[in-house]
Amino acid sequence: MTAPVKNGQKHLESLRDGRRVFIDGKLVDDVTAHPAFRNSVQSSCALYDFQARPENRELMTFETATGHRVSRAWQKPRTYAEMVQRRQALTALAEQHHGFMGRSPDHLASALLGQVMGLPVFEKHGAKRAKAMHDYYHWAADNDLFLTYVIINPQADRSKDWGEQAGEDLVAAIVDEDAAGITLRGAKMLGTSSIMANEVFVANLQPLKPGEEKLAFSCALPMNAKGLKVLSRKSFEQHAVSRFDNPLSSHYDENDAIIYFDEVKVPWERVFVHRDTDMCRAQFHDTAGHIMQNYQAQIRLAVKLRFMVGIARKIAETIGTVNMPPVGEKLGWLAAKAAMVESMMLGMEAGGGMYEGYYIPSRHLVYTAQVITQELYPQFVQAMRELAGGALIMLPSSEADYDNPEIAPIIAKTQVSPAMSSDERVKFLKLAWDAVGSEFASRHVQYEMFYAGAQFVTSGHSYRTYDWKKSLAMTDRALGQYERKAPAGAAPASKAA
Repeated sequence: MTAPVKNGQKHLESLRDGRRVFIDGKLVDDVTAHPAFRNSVQSSCALYDFQARPENRELMTFETATGHRVSRAWQKPRTYAEMVQRRQALTALAEQHHGFMGRSPDHLASALLGQVMGLPVFEKHGAKRAKAMHDYYHWAADNDLFLTYVIINPQADRSKDWGEQAGEDLVAAIVDEDAAGITLRGAKMLGTSSIMANEVFVANLQPLKPGEEKLAFSCALPMNAKGLKVLSRKSFEQHAVSRFDNPLSSHYDENDAIIYFDEVKVPWERVFVHRDTDMCRAQFHDTAGHIMQNYQAQIRLAVKLRFMVGIARKIAETIGTVNMPPVGEKLGWLAAKAAMVESMMLGMEAGGGMYEGYYIPSRHLVYTAQVITQELYPQFVQAMRELAGGALIMLPSSEADYDNPEIAPIIAKTQVSPAMSSDERVKFLKLAWDAVGSEFASRHVQYEMFYAGAQFVTSGHSYRTYDWKKSLAMTDRALGQYERKAPAGAAPASKAA
């Protein structure tokens, strides 16, 4: 008999596990109830409730080999059709949070399945490490876990390599090992969504060099592992006035955090890379791991930009500028850019191919999309702010203003729109501000610019994966079709050897 699909209540209960999360100098008793996290936790639970609805069963889930019905995010597509089917599920999931949860459960599921697709890469590293990765993936999939990851080291002094940083215990490192496993001490980041995740995947995406073997590991741990500490950044949810005033930041602040490993013991069956600097690179780039996790990110971003285009159009309707030619031009630009991102997503699928028996998107087209969208998102937000002008600034301080009989009539008189009532105008423009102008929105600009790495990193991936041989062959063929005309009576110019 097929096991029931994981729902929101089951996920909520799983987060009451004694994890050590700190915010504002205090240890959090229960992340599901704390005002800094509770609404966003509920939003993560809503994703599981969405997939558990009977009418969404076929769209959102599939049956594993062991009879568990889980999210299609865990499904390894063997054909183009299965990839499209999986993408449709991920699109529906992203629509539930309007694309504002960058580390929703489907992100790490995508990263992990991409690595498992390349299991032969792990087998070269060692049979035991390959088995650990294989077994962990299937266990995580069967339990439909919400995973986060920390794969970046604290910035510190960027002029130095990771192994040369001053101070002890800055970067998470192997400080001991025995027959039972390895012991970690130090920090990793960014821990996005760690508050609402079940487990954390720890690895090194940034290059390591020989001599840094103690940093060269990857593993997975439950969020309540002994010695694991989560240091949350400021909570935008906690500082949101109300859902009316901050409809996005009050419910979709997935949070970011430093994760510190204070003598954390990792059993060998949870260790996937051990003291191998090149394997840290290979587990992402020689497998399909990096491609699948960033393909998921482009699916999410396509949904987010579609949402943002809707806000842009509604801004113009709200303030009565929608029929002005310059406004139509700007809306057309935004619509074209959003459609371009969606087209690139479709293109990377159509241009994909087989890898170890599975169908994956085109590596180069995934990186192409990353390079373009890193630059596009801040331009997108800027264009929307230009469309809005002062409309996003002169809003009531909060919904409490409506409770004051002296000023409520003034709000009704001054918040005028040709397309909607005064209350509807304020409600919508509060949403627009939370999307493009609030502190939450500013974090999203930074996130979309850097979640895949700095621009020189993504451009480097594009350079590395482009078919230069094919491009240069066309150039050389064109050059071979003509020669410089020799002066009358002179011998023809000889070609270089």
